[in-house]
Amino acid sequence: MSRIYFDNAATTALDPEVLDAMMPYLTEKFGNPSSVYSYGRETKLAIENARKSVARMLNAAPGEIFFTSGGTESTNTAIAAAIRDLGCKHIITSPLEHHATLHTVEYYAHTGQADLSFVKLTEHGHIDMVDLERLLASSKVRSVVTLMHANNEIGNLLDIKAVGELCRKYDAIFHSDTVQTVGHYPFNLKDIYVHFINGAAHKFHGPKGVGILYVNENVSIKPYLNGGSQERNMRAGTENLYGIVGFAKALEMATNRYEQDSEHIRSVKLYMADKLKENFPDVVFNGDTFGNSLYTVLNVSFPHSEKSEMLLFNLDMAGICVSGGSACTSGASSLSHVIKAISEGKAIDVVPIRFSFCKHNTKAEVDTVIVKLKELM
Repeated sequence: MSRIYFDNAATTALDPEVLDAMMPYLTEKFGNPSSVYSYGRETKLAIENARKSVARMLNAAPGEIFFTSGGTESTNTAIAAAIRDLGCKHIITSPLEHHATLHTVEYYAHTGQADLSFVKLTEHGHIDMVDLERLLASSKVRSVVTLMHANNEIGNLLDIKAVGELCRKYDAIFHSDTVQTVGHYPFNLKDIYVHFINGAAHKFHGPKGVGILYVNENVSIKPYLNGGSQERNMRAGTENLYGIVGFAKALEMATNRYEQDSEHIRSVKLYMADKLKENFPDVVFNGDTFGNSLYTVLNVSFPHSEKSEMLLFNLDMAGICVSGGSACTSGASSLSHVIKAISEGKAIDVVPIRFSFCKHNTKAEVDTVIVKLKELM
């Protein structure tokens, strides 16, 4: 049975060209980058070349790019630094954030290290900019704003530039979780007022277990992990050499192919939306699906019934990979915190499904999924 993979917001397949770039560093180029002899020097050079490449793609300085284990570590580092090193005693976030953010800010609030405010949402699940400014203006202490650039479940996009300008106006630190957008959209970090962003290679056909943290050159922070001088004394631990090489190659390929890949993926998403509307009149689209939204994500709710409550399981049995929300909460049977938040506390009895697409997906696969959905519903 051939499988159809529509869960690319959770992770993507490693591109063969990325694997080819990584292979020398998994085999003969195995030196520790901290070693001074030739084996170490060649691997250190590979890391620095990767750093320059990533910086170039994001229009940042190489000194602003730090390699991490992924988006979660990068988010934790940024929020910890804002509170510990940059004098922020007030956190402003939204109820839609990834748990890497929500659980972290809840920890700092629970331990009394910072106050915590949640910004209101608009009807379609976007950040209420008027309320954000109200929270910033009324804060008696320095704030850190942590808002994701794109929601991993419903796909809503944040106006990152507008949020940055509000943070500039009120001297706030700004962190944006850009895990769903780095590798999917062009970035010009010189043109955005932002102190921290993060990325994860496995969201754009790179390897798992490697990410970046961008730290704006105008802020000075201390390490989150201690015990070594790696990453210019900012992250202790032997570098994930082949992962870093893979990150840079995957980002380079994604940047070079942005126009053609984004156009193709968007057409698959919109085709599926049309087919769902045509075949399931009761389906509801979650978030700002046809407005300011990721071209990779389509989140829909089916009315709850005896058949639909087993939908994820039955699709899996049919070889179709989708999710009910974030991959990090895929074991949960209740509605995700994102769907609850955009429902504004109303009692809802639906079964949400997230379909997320990549360059390998086709409209023929969509047709197959629609046929199977009709059988199961």
